[in-house]
Amino acid sequence: MGEIEEEIDSPINGKEENLVEITLKTIGPARPSRLRVPSPIKVLDLRRLISGKNHLPVDNLKLILQGKVLHDNEDDDDVYIRLNDGDSLIVAVKPKSPAAGFGVDDDEEDLRFQLPQSTSRWKKKLYSVLRNKLKLPDILLMAIFSFSLKVWALIVLWFMLAPIAHKWDLGPLYILGTGFCIIFLNLGKRQPGDDSAYSIFNEGFRELPGTLNADRLDRDIRAGQF
Repeated sequence: MGEIEEEIDSPINGKEENLVEITLKTIGPARPSRLRVPSPIKVLDLRRLISGKNHLPVDNLKLILQGKVLHDNEDDDDVYIRLNDGDSLIVAVKPKSPAAGFGVDDDEEDLRFQLPQSTSRWKKKLYSVLRNKLKLPDILLMAIFSFSLKVWALIVLWFMLAPIAHKWDLGPLYILGTGFCIIFLNLGKRQPGDDSAYSIFNEGFRELPGTLNADRLDRDIRAGQF
């Protein structure tokens, strides 16, 4: 283990109270160093401080404390951490992303499901609870946030009415009606001149090109294509 370099002082606003001494272990050939920082402190301020003292790119700087990656903010709120004397902080510099078309960024965070920046604040709060507290998988989060609030209201209403339908022995009819409603609501609208996939709805019972039916099978068999 290499020797620890001399201590780097980091006075904030000229004040020395509430300072703690931590050890920085940079991944690579650099030696561990000591740093005095205020506690608590914003993660962003801590990254900037380490970046400035060690001449590292702040945008690519990752800090790891006790096996957990520190993030600057959560749900648009700044994240504060409380450090203690003797804490060890691992400093990693993420390599720059390769040029477009020549590689793929292997950062796991970029592969996870994330909400768009325009998402409302309450959705971001809910997303944070489901992901960080309940540890729901990304595929389930994607399914949850793919539906609008109106759709979720209809789902809740459906489950509220289901016991009533069961009580009146209307369960099969209730499920069948639900299926027809889903089909009807997802039919969409045809533009003038567009043909339906069902020939019965088209003028002269015209079929779409490539439609497979009994006549088509009979012609193919007679032509020796089967």
